Amino acid sequence: MRYCDGSSFTGDVEEVDSTNNLYFRGARVFNAILDELMGLGMNNAENAILSGCSAGGLAAILNCDKFRGYFPSSTRVKCVPDGGYFAHAKDVSGEYHFEQYYDKVVTLHGSANQLPSGCTSSMKPGLCFFPQYAIQYIKTPVFVMNSAYDTWQVSYILASSEADPKGEYTACKNDLNQCSTDQLKRLEEFRSEFLGTLWPVTNSTSRGMFINTCFTHCQSETQSSWYGNPTSKLDDKTIAEGVGEWYYDNSEVKKVDTEHVLPHYC
Repeated sequence: MRYCDGSSFTGDVEEVDSTNNLYFRGARVFNAILDELMGLGMNNAENAILSGCSAGGLAAILNCDKFRGYFPSSTRVKCVPDGGYFAHAKDVSGEYHFEQYYDKVVTLHGSANQLPSGCTSSMKPGLCFFPQYAIQYIKTPVFVMNSAYDTWQVSYILASSEADPKGEYTACKNDLNQCSTDQLKRLEEFRSEFLGTLWPVTNSTSRGMFINTCFTHCQSETQSSWYGNPTSKLDDKTIAEGVGEWYYDNSEVKKVDTEHVLPHYC
């Protein structure tokens, strides 16, 4: 599905922005694409996976139950977000600047009605855009594929321009070799906080995860990462093997890199 709306396919606003002639209807785009695919024969699928990278990975979480609803109960349906488990974590200033961004996204796109109602009834909708809160209310099995040092999150959640106005982390974000000892320590603290947000996955028998410490963003789109260069494997298992074993219920897969505490290039 070609990403086109800026809200991980949750937008649902009737009014058109007259100034820019913009439509905020990502949820309707999602529905239209699925309707067409089902009409082309996907309704006969025995196995179905909803996956995506980055904002598409977040979409795979937020739309997972909706995707499940298109298929009969006999179809094996699961969701595999890649690099989309964006953490509600403190930035280098000690604040939650990125939270304000999600508040604006949800308001602009009218996303609240497309988010899990159990979540939005207990906290503000902007927080329900964060996977750690939304996934608790997703019934369909989800496998989280992510780095604990996701480069996008390091750049835009941990050390964004708002959190780091002087650009002290700019060199470090672009090259790990340029990170100071204190900056590496702060990155390690972010890893710990990120791992803490995974408790809804850890405590579920139907959910799985593959969390390495590669300094990268999204790992299913390149053959070397998906099929496992040695530095991206966990317990000598590739991401592809982990997802496959979990998807077909061969084993419970919850892999976290404990060998590499600091970020590294894979």
